[in-house]
Amino acid sequence: MAKKTNNQLRNPFVYQGYVSPDYFCDRIVETEELIGNLQNGRNTVLISPRRIGKTGLIKNAFHKLKEIEKDAICIYVDIFSTKNQQEFVQVLGSAITQDVLSRGQRAMKNLLEFFGSWRPVFGQDPYTGTPTISISIEPSQSTVSLKSIFDYLSLSKREVYIAIDEFQQITKYPETGIEALLRSHIQFIPNAHFVFSGSKRRLMTQIFNSPERPFYQSTVSIGLEPLHEEIYYDFTRRFFEAKTGSFSQEMFHHVYHRFDGVTRSIQLMLNRLYETEKNVCSEAQINEAILHIVNQSSMQYEELINLLTANQLSLMKAIAQEGCVVSPQGDEFIKRYNLPSASSIKTALDVLLDKDLVYRTQTGYIIYDHFLAIWLRRL
Repeated sequence: MAKKTNNQLRNPFVYQGYVSPDYFCDRIVETEELIGNLQNGRNTVLISPRRIGKTGLIKNAFHKLKEIEKDAICIYVDIFSTKNQQEFVQVLGSAITQDVLSRGQRAMKNLLEFFGSWRPVFGQDPYTGTPTISISIEPSQSTVSLKSIFDYLSLSKREVYIAIDEFQQITKYPETGIEALLRSHIQFIPNAHFVFSGSKRRLMTQIFNSPERPFYQSTVSIGLEPLHEEIYYDFTRRFFEAKTGSFSQEMFHHVYHRFDGVTRSIQLMLNRLYETEKNVCSEAQINEAILHIVNQSSMQYEELINLLTANQLSLMKAIAQEGCVVSPQGDEFIKRYNLPSASSIKTALDVLLDKDLVYRTQTGYIIYDHFLAIWLRRL
């Protein structure tokens, strides 16, 4: 992220993290809807593909909630990397502890006394220099610690807003009954309100829409679509004009559709173009920015494909060449790219889907990282 100067970013096109509403494009309706749900006790499910902007929306809503309710506690956790209940509890506990750390030593002392079995680990953010803290718990203490977390939130007497990102990850935990355990705690804390966001629609739908699952009919839903092109263009044009430059609408249309409206990919392009160009008016400028980003990522992509089997890599290259594949196991597609049998393709496809390297859209299967797809086509 570009460094701040006088509370302003050198480059306004943020593609990682959230800074402030000034650098957050639109989502006015979705932000108001999410805030309304939370303030009125409606736990919310937020589903969209990765890189569309779920995290930014949540943090924008939390930013505004903190302005409205000065004493509110807003906690965001991403559990994508967690593998079991213990890690889930540690991530959630660490986020709560980090929030308490920002409120002073007395609050921290009270928290550590409340959670007597927690082992705090103090550190420092290498980029901002701010103090950090995480907690470690024994696997045998995870269920007890989870209950203690919800007891602590209940006793806080403050409005608590918690967002759990990539919530579908809990379906991969080896422990049975984690959904029922969470639901049993959540339903009895009237001052805590939750956002459950996820990128895998099928799994999220099963968790919240299946009558036999504990979270059935316990939430309302918000779907997230790509930003509206016209609004996104006005947002872009404004920043370029602020530095006495310009960005042609034709070229923005080209970028928007080349990257299918995916926010992170477009932001990365805009970030690069803002750095190198004053007036963006040609496809040559767009292509130069694309090649720069792809070349920057080439080492990362090389390491990635080294972890794939031959069948998985062949399938990814074939999908990249096609752009979008309706039937990866179809005879025509297999013959065109000299792929192995349909059963082998299915096995490879399942792995690629699970790793989020391939994504299934309404029109077919795609390589979701557009820059990776370009890199694969150039191999």
